[in-house]
Amino acid sequence: MAALEPAAPRNAGKKPRATKRSFRLDMTPMVDLAFLLLTFFMLTTTFAKPRVQQLQMPVPDAQHPSPVPASQAMTILLGEGRQVGYYFGLNDPGSPAPALHYTNFSARGLRQALLARQRQGPLIVLIKADKGAQYQSLVDVLDEMNITSQAKYALTTLTPADRQLLAAK
Repeated sequence: MAALEPAAPRNAGKKPRATKRSFRLDMTPMVDLAFLLLTFFMLTTTFAKPRVQQLQMPVPDAQHPSPVPASQAMTILLGEGRQVGYYFGLNDPGSPAPALHYTNFSARGLRQALLARQRQGPLIVLIKADKGAQYQSLVDVLDEMNITSQAKYALTTLTPADRQLLAAK
């Protein structure tokens, strides 16, 4: 609360003037009110809810595996740390090894490779992660699938031929 304190008169023999009073403002109630409001808004607000991406995995059928044509395939390999490489086609053990291209997760990296390949025709993306790959790398690849509106992609296991291709860097 504010308090007015009378000041001592200075001019005893002269014309009477209005007495000047000093002013002191007590900030305690305002600080209390600020903390009450802060507490109220912190307790009543709703924080951003995490958004979850729906991922539907097919039921494995060993008798009828779904073939992926090599002409429509693009394989993304996730290595240790944030290493990401891709090649077009399939890496069959009997055929020559495809050329592995290395890139990053920026807008000019993996996204541009996906968009350029999508312009050529239908595309099926195979995502393969090494044991040393970071979880964030997998999340970033799945985000790129959403950003580029990739309809067909699958998370598959890393084959020994792909592991050799990654180690050749």
